[in-house]
Amino acid sequence: MRLLLSVALLASIASAPAVAQDSCGFLHKQTQAFSDAGPRGDGAAMAKMLDPDVIFFNETGEKATRADMAGATPPAAGAPIRALTTTDWDCRVYGDVAVTSFIDVLEQGKPGEMKFRSVETWRKEGVAWKMIGSETLTLQQDPDPVVLEGKALDEYAGRYEAGTGMQFTFAHKGEELVASLNGGAETAQKAQARDIFFTPGHGNTPKVFRRSDDGKIIGFIYLRGKNSVVFRRVV
Repeated sequence: MRLLLSVALLASIASAPAVAQDSCGFLHKQTQAFSDAGPRGDGAAMAKMLDPDVIFFNETGEKATRADMAGATPPAAGAPIRALTTTDWDCRVYGDVAVTSFIDVLEQGKPGEMKFRSVETWRKEGVAWKMIGSETLTLQQDPDPVVLEGKALDEYAGRYEAGTGMQFTFAHKGEELVASLNGGAETAQKAQARDIFFTPGHGNTPKVFRRSDDGKIIGFIYLRGKNSVVFRRVV
């Protein structure tokens, strides 16, 4: 009897990864189907995959209910339906609950695209998996940089201070403008346009330089939404 129980237990343990893999494969397909249904305004298709009490936040931070999504309507005739492709898939199964993460890539017409990171929770109800939670964030992407001539980069070199005790030092080194915050490590700065620079990987928080009436740079605004910081040039 002990031997039979041991064999059964080992078989159960051995099958667990396979079951989880099958569930994750199914959820990957179901997630793509959900992403396909959104741009089409197929509310009925989305509703079938949602738990009645799902907690759902879209990329704008707005909360949506199952009823909200079930009431979606198709776009106007002739309007383009852009594809969402699910990438960077990850999945973990914990019994009858699964947590997934992925990036949806929205084609905006070549070469443009937008990317959204989602984390979703699913619960198995009978033989069906229903979404019980979802949160999506828009991934920030850097703008395409432009190349400024060396003499133009010289204009930005100097030290800038803010009333908050922050100090930025900009220097023209080689073919790049580099910046150091409060004496820390230097980071390359890329130009989005004349007088607008960003740190690679942080294109959504650019530095916009300000000029006096005679065209000389007198400072910059570090754009950080409500927490933007104004710097004045001291050297």
